[in-house]
Amino acid sequence: MKMKKFKAIAITLLCMATAPTAVKADEGMWLLQMMQEQNLADRMKAQGLKMDINEIYNPNAVSLKDAVGIFGRGCTGEIISPNGLILTNHHCGYDAIQQHSSVEHDYLTNGFWAKSFSEELPTPGLTFKFIEKIVDLTNQVNEDVKSGKVTEIETFGRAYLQKIAAEALKKSEYAKMPGISTLALPFYEGNRFYLFYIKTYNDVRMVAAPPSSVGKFGGETDNWMWPRHTGDFSMFRVYTDKNGNPADYHKDNIPLKAKKFLTISLKGLQEGDYAMIMGFPGTTNRYLTESEVRLRMETGNTPRIDVRGARLAVLREAMAASDKTRIQYASKFAGSSNYWKNSIGMNKAIKDNNVLQAKLAQEEQFQAFAKAQNNEAYAQVVGQINDYVAKVSEPRRTLTYFTEVFLSGIEFRAPIKTAEKLAEALTKKNKKEIAKQVEALKTAYKNIHNKDYDHEVDRKVAKALLPLYAKKVAQTDLPAFYETIQAQFGGDINAFIDACYNKSIFANEENFNAFISNPTVEALENDLHIKYTVDIMDKFEKLSSTVSLLSKDINLYHKTYVRGLCEMYAPTPKASDANFTMRLTYGNVKGYEPKNGIQYQYYTTLKGVMEKEDPTNPEFRVPAKLKELYEAKDFGRYALPNGEMPTCFLSNNDITGGNSGSPVMNGNGELIGTAFDGNWESLSGDINFDNKKQRTISVDIRYVLFIVEKLGGCKNLIDEMHIVE
Repeated sequence: MKMKKFKAIAITLLCMATAPTAVKADEGMWLLQMMQEQNLADRMKAQGLKMDINEIYNPNAVSLKDAVGIFGRGCTGEIISPNGLILTNHHCGYDAIQQHSSVEHDYLTNGFWAKSFSEELPTPGLTFKFIEKIVDLTNQVNEDVKSGKVTEIETFGRAYLQKIAAEALKKSEYAKMPGISTLALPFYEGNRFYLFYIKTYNDVRMVAAPPSSVGKFGGETDNWMWPRHTGDFSMFRVYTDKNGNPADYHKDNIPLKAKKFLTISLKGLQEGDYAMIMGFPGTTNRYLTESEVRLRMETGNTPRIDVRGARLAVLREAMAASDKTRIQYASKFAGSSNYWKNSIGMNKAIKDNNVLQAKLAQEEQFQAFAKAQNNEAYAQVVGQINDYVAKVSEPRRTLTYFTEVFLSGIEFRAPIKTAEKLAEALTKKNKKEIAKQVEALKTAYKNIHNKDYDHEVDRKVAKALLPLYAKKVAQTDLPAFYETIQAQFGGDINAFIDACYNKSIFANEENFNAFISNPTVEALENDLHIKYTVDIMDKFEKLSSTVSLLSKDINLYHKTYVRGLCEMYAPTPKASDANFTMRLTYGNVKGYEPKNGIQYQYYTTLKGVMEKEDPTNPEFRVPAKLKELYEAKDFGRYALPNGEMPTCFLSNNDITGGNSGSPVMNGNGELIGTAFDGNWESLSGDINFDNKKQRTISVDIRYVLFIVEKLGGCKNLIDEMHIVE
């Protein structure tokens, strides 16, 4: 049996290797390390690439890859000057902009522009990561399975992958270098494995951010929509120690001396021009079966829509009533709203674009292929996946409601681990340990009541979400505190919430100080909110364990299905699903037809900003200075030949979340824009790519530079870039 499995894997690797140049190349988030193997060079040049493919990625030399990195926790950024200047999206930098903002220094509203290195703001917690090296681990993993060192299912597990990553680092030339870590991951659902050497820089400073009226122009209304007029960019800078190594913040740190940075093009772009994007797409699921697509719709998207919609309504009202609350919750609201609207759009696009029918057609084709190959594993695998879906659907739906309500929605939770340790110390009358845990509890209290938390706003969120959860799930899936609500509060959820938010040790400073001045086990055991937190964590463990148990074989099913699909589609190569690793997508600047009789052109201009302006709507306000620049047509060298100022453009590149901030480059590898969104009509694209409708929305680099120079007055930043006209 083992020999047969490894023979199948070898066939898979061959089926990914070659492709005729006539194959359409628009779909695909391609692994850089497989570009040569998959023969992408000819296809990219047929689309308009003018540079050598080795200039894009070369494991033995500096290439474009070395100018692109991971910005923060989930975005892409690119280096655009010799001095480590980062360009990314405004919404990617939003956490940092909000972190530095206050009512007195409202950078969210007014923008931020550093006119010198000394004015750039240190941003604790923000990182920038480069991929130093990529190594193929497939043979090593296969040998480990073959020898019995690890089981096939264990190769998907974190423990095994972390172990081989750690062992590789110890043996490598990077072992003693500062800032280097390793990460091993499966690709093609475990048919391939790669190891990444990552260099992390911890001193990243805020350099420039336009006002939200530019960076978030259109807000929720325009999110995922075209035509778009959003200047969605911000700038940061990587700093190093005096030797150029990653280091924590220090006043004597210096700007990174970049080994590669992107040249910026002002040449403009026309429909049909080559465009490629390099970045870190988060997650796609292109190999799902029809039943799994339904699972995604019904157990992931629908609960997310329900819960986030209710929470956002509370936050929207609170933020409109207070500038302090608006700044506190700006980043939380934006992040939650983004994938709330995405979930709505995805469910609609799956239906509108006939994705379920396309998946069924693929399954029928696959069954015929399995029969022709006389491959029993392939013939059975879709049925095995369907059986899994039938079993896991209800637990998955409940778990999504649970995590959205209790782990993502309501923020107020008691630090139960610390409380338990304190109770144990009090019981044993261990004074040293009591003092230690009291200090830990003080830290925990500060973490709850941080500068971006409002207890009264969270109370309102809880009052909206606890009844919602009770309506959406079975009685048996309610945490035990719902019984307390019935027994002690006569079924009044609001009364229970008020008791938690008013009387808990952690509810306010007065209660907390009273407790730590005389801590007792009785007070901890009787704290209603500690009981609430214990109940939700107990229920979460049970729900997640149920889903995990039901899912134990699904990785192996997917591995078999993906291997079979690659063989079925050979010699056409297939891209591995996105998993927040470095990818390349290539295509062309291109408009589209969303509906019959409607044709969208490929670019927008500043004129559209003025046409959308609505002073009564915070999403569509326009800065006075920007209006002055528009009226004077003071666009400098950034205007179109017709005198208009370009803002955004479309391309048929294949991106998803995580690509936010990714560089869009022309055939010479020069920067022409920064990707920030997809279009509404193709939000099923993470599951099924539609070349006719799927588009990437990018901010034109000329608009970025115009805003930096003319609105921000930062000629200093323009001067450090390499610009070609």
